[in-house]
Amino acid sequence: MSGNLFARSIHDLTAGAWFGSALMGAIGLNGAAAEARDPAERTRLSSLGWKKWAPFQAAAFIAHIFAGMAVTWENKGRLLKQEGVGRLSIYKAVVTLAGAAVTFYAGILGSKVEKLSEEGGEGATEPRPGASEELKAAQNQLRILQWAIPVFAGWVIVLGARHGEMQRPKNFLQGLVK
Repeated sequence: MSGNLFARSIHDLTAGAWFGSALMGAIGLNGAAAEARDPAERTRLSSLGWKKWAPFQAAAFIAHIFAGMAVTWENKGRLLKQEGVGRLSIYKAVVTLAGAAVTFYAGILGSKVEKLSEEGGEGATEPRPGASEELKAAQNQLRILQWAIPVFAGWVIVLGARHGEMQRPKNFLQGLVK
C-alpha cells in the first residue's frame, strides 16, 4: 500500500469514526440514558459513556490531522496546479477545524453536566424542572451540538469524496487545463 493510499485511508476512516460516533452517541447513548428510571442516572450514564469515548475521539482527531497533512504533502503539486483543489482543501480544513472546535466545546459542556449530574435530567440533554441554570444551559447547548457535530463530520466526508473525484483522470486533466 502506498503512503498516499495509507494516509488517505486513515484520513477517511477517522472522519467516519467521528461521524459514526457522533450519531451513535446522540441516538444510542443519549437515547438509552434517557430511559434510566433515576433522573440522576440519566445524566451520569451519558456523561460516563462520552468520557470513556473521549480519548479515542481525541486519537482519531490527531490521526485525522496527521493523515490529512500527509495527503496534502503528497498532493502538493495538484494543490498548486489543478483548478479548485487548493480552494477545496482550504475549505475542508476550515470545516474540519470548526467541527473539531464544536466537538471540543461539547466535551467541555459534557464535563459540566457530569459535575452536576446529581441534579439529574429528563434526558441526557434535556433539563428537568428545578435544575440549576448552569445545568440547563449546558444541556440545552448539548442538545443542539449533538446534531451539529455529525453535520460537520458528514460535511468533511463529503468534501473528502469531492477531493477523490478531482483525482479521476478526466477531472484531473480538466483541472490542469483550467
